[in-house]
Amino acid sequence: MINIQFIVDGDDVYIIEVNPRSSRTVPYISKVTGIPIVPLATQIICGHTIRELGYTPGLQPAADYIAIKMPVFSFEKIRGADISLGPEMKSTGECLGIAGTFNEALYKAFEGAGIRLPKYKKMIMSIRHSDQEEAVEIARRFAAVGYQIFATRGTAGTLNKNGVKAYEIRKIEQESPNILDLVLGHQIDLIIDIPAQGAERSHDGFIIRRNAIETGVNVLTSLDTARALVTSLENRARELTLIDIATVKNA
Repeated sequence: MINIQFIVDGDDVYIIEVNPRSSRTVPYISKVTGIPIVPLATQIICGHTIRELGYTPGLQPAADYIAIKMPVFSFEKIRGADISLGPEMKSTGECLGIAGTFNEALYKAFEGAGIRLPKYKKMIMSIRHSDQEEAVEIARRFAAVGYQIFATRGTAGTLNKNGVKAYEIRKIEQESPNILDLVLGHQIDLIIDIPAQGAERSHDGFIIRRNAIETGVNVLTSLDTARALVTSLENRARELTLIDIATVKNA
């Protein structure tokens, strides 16, 4: 099992990295399937076949649970690092959410990654212009689960125009109370910040993201992740089920 990263430029396809994934992915797959992949692979390297080892080649039967692997980041421990995600790998580990349904597994995975919501049910949105229309439905869903939304001027205008109540907040260089005051007030659960492409780390967004992380506020820089998070909140069970992963066996 390998991980391959590609760059596609028109009709040209380049491979920029190929590496084995035994360090992280294989242990997770072994846990959730009950198949001891590393010992089996060792035996196969020594000349045995899958059938000789008691397994049938092909897809394994579907299990009665869902397992989701979630990246974990440690930006609060890395002073000066911008948390905006890009093509380079920034995660420092992964955690596992496992449950009988996708939505519960997703919620567990977010909790395992340190995103434990809701607390104050207040959030900030600052979305670059090109993504504001896409962000409207996400904001509407957060509002529906009880979130009060604060937003920078452009984002607030788009949300309010589309019927999603948003309170406009001043930029960091404007008089108080401004967005930084709100972040440092310790009553914000979440910031969804989609910066403009090529934004330098000295810009306001970088300062906000760093202060948020260092004061324990969750920050998302991808609408896909924000959409997944609100889905998990919408389907959050009152009580989470417990699964003993040590007893998981392949069906």
